[in-house]
Amino acid sequence: MDETKIAAFFRVGFTHHREILRKCKTTDERWYYILRCADEFWTVANLKNHLRANDFIAFGSLPNNFKLTIPNEHAIATRSFKDEYLLDFIDIKESDDYKERDVENAIVAEIKKFIMTVGDGFCFIGNQYRLLVDEEEFFVDMLLFNRNLQCLVAFELKKDKFRPADLGQLSFYLSALDKYVRKPNENKSIGILLCQEMNRPVVELAVQDYDKPMGVATYRLGTDIPEPYTALIPVIDGVQQILLENNEDDVNV
Repeated sequence: MDETKIAAFFRVGFTHHREILRKCKTTDERWYYILRCADEFWTVANLKNHLRANDFIAFGSLPNNFKLTIPNEHAIATRSFKDEYLLDFIDIKESDDYKERDVENAIVAEIKKFIMTVGDGFCFIGNQYRLLVDEEEFFVDMLLFNRNLQCLVAFELKKDKFRPADLGQLSFYLSALDKYVRKPNENKSIGILLCQEMNRPVVELAVQDYDKPMGVATYRLGTDIPEPYTALIPVIDGVQQILLENNEDDVNV
């Protein structure tokens, strides 16, 4: 066996191994998470988040045009992004009536968890990042920097299903970032469009027409309470009320 794997195996705690064995079905998948835990010092909670987000499958599956637009970095760029991001750490449900800005604000409020979700090497620069082009203002939803790729990464949020026209807006933002924000030692900016649904063949066809490095991913919000458990809500609320009343009694004693 590879000595690197052996060393990684012994650097990972028993509870980590137990979670990996419970959730992973193949040897390759188990080694993926063991190595990530060892290299990135994941806590058990961190590991559970990545297991729930199915990183092993999601990373490297994002439809993109990296091979055409950044041929020298396309392999590492592809491995740096997922085709779906689990945003269950924000307090918005799929069934809620929400706007794109609500999702953005919720992400920013939990930016540490978002960075843990998007992957290794990301640094947050800002949201609604202002771009000024000939005295006209434009705003990138979220701007990050990736240390491994040495480039700016613009995330644009869309509430609905992917539309090819959305890529035009993102391409413009990347042009502006490269011209006005990117430093001389940095690589070309990358854009990731986050939408709720996508037709993969449509996306793969659409991104090939752009000369800016872009990819499209979906995101999932927190799920509603499963139907069998909805009946327990009054019981839970009643228990919480009893605990609250007991705490008030203790304070008044």
